Amino acid sequence: MTETLASAAEVQVPASSRSDRTRSFDVADFPAITGREEEWRFTPVKRLAPLFADRATGAQLAVDEQLPAGATVETVDLAHATGMGILEPEDLPAAIAAANAPGVRHYDVPADTELDGPLIIHADGQGGDEPVHGHVLVTVGANAKATVIVEHEGRADYSELVSLVVGDGAAVTFVSLQLWADGAAHLGQHDAIVGKDAQLKHIVITLGGEVVRLNSNVRYAGPGGQAELLGLYFADAAQHLEHRTYIDHNTPRATSNVMYKGALQGVDARSVWIGDVLIRPEAIGIDTYELNRNLVLTEGARADSVPNLEIETGDIEGAGHASSTGRFDEEHMFYLLSRGIPEVVARRLVVRGFFNEVVQKIRVPAIEDVITEKIEEELARSVL
Repeated sequence: MTETLASAAEVQVPASSRSDRTRSFDVADFPAITGREEEWRFTPVKRLAPLFADRATGAQLAVDEQLPAGATVETVDLAHATGMGILEPEDLPAAIAAANAPGVRHYDVPADTELDGPLIIHADGQGGDEPVHGHVLVTVGANAKATVIVEHEGRADYSELVSLVVGDGAAVTFVSLQLWADGAAHLGQHDAIVGKDAQLKHIVITLGGEVVRLNSNVRYAGPGGQAELLGLYFADAAQHLEHRTYIDHNTPRATSNVMYKGALQGVDARSVWIGDVLIRPEAIGIDTYELNRNLVLTEGARADSVPNLEIETGDIEGAGHASSTGRFDEEHMFYLLSRGIPEVVARRLVVRGFFNEVVQKIRVPAIEDVITEKIEEELARSVL
């Protein structure tokens, strides 16, 4: 009896360190999700319950691919993908997605190749009732340069695992656009392994969908790696947009910078950002910073922001984080109103200015117009 109680208590106690969480491709290694777990307490798990079932449905998104010269694509099985050094899933839905996806879609950019344009993957939900599972693998060889853009539109209940392997000295920009229609649900885990002296810019833009929850995780395969994680989101009434980032500093002299900004408007608009950084004992000389800002535009909207730093060595260049949630900057508003700008126009200018810091850092011409257009659409629906 004592043994049974001890086992139950063990299951219920949260991991004391971010590094203690389960990592596995075996679905059976993960406990069932109840919503009481630390990593799920902000999430509407009842709405996402269909994506927690370990069964293949055969449902798929309609995918259109644009591959520039030098890039290739193939479908491989999970065993083949794991042999390429991809990271193991850190939560149950990602393990289910990997187990039930109809193959791993593998996009490859060979070593020393520089793509002359972005590799674009357009995924369109077909509106069916069955959950859709997907696994995307992107490998970029040593000293190669590539931009990869994944666009999600339409309506679906979609769960994905995205695996990124960035070779030594490579420079990769990966963009994930969530432009889903109303009623869509999206669970995603993006796992990146960054090679020696490599650079990764990981960008998440979330504007559509009923519930979107994305985990973006980075580890390093050698010293000198650089990771920049940028995020922009705009939640309307009854939307739940949740983003989680995890930087695992497991090598010396690596850097990371995280910046996520979001705006919320309407009753029950909800955003969640959780930022975890682990600095292991061997991560000497690293530099890391994470920032989250939220702009609440109306009553009835809520933003949760939780930055976490776990430091296991003091021999580092720097480590910090900042988080804030608030309303309009009244000084900005006063300045604009005093110059004869109508209040509604002034408020929209403030929102555009709030997002501009992130937009300027993206530097992907292929999506700049899309982002601007979609933000304007959100502001046009504004209930300000």
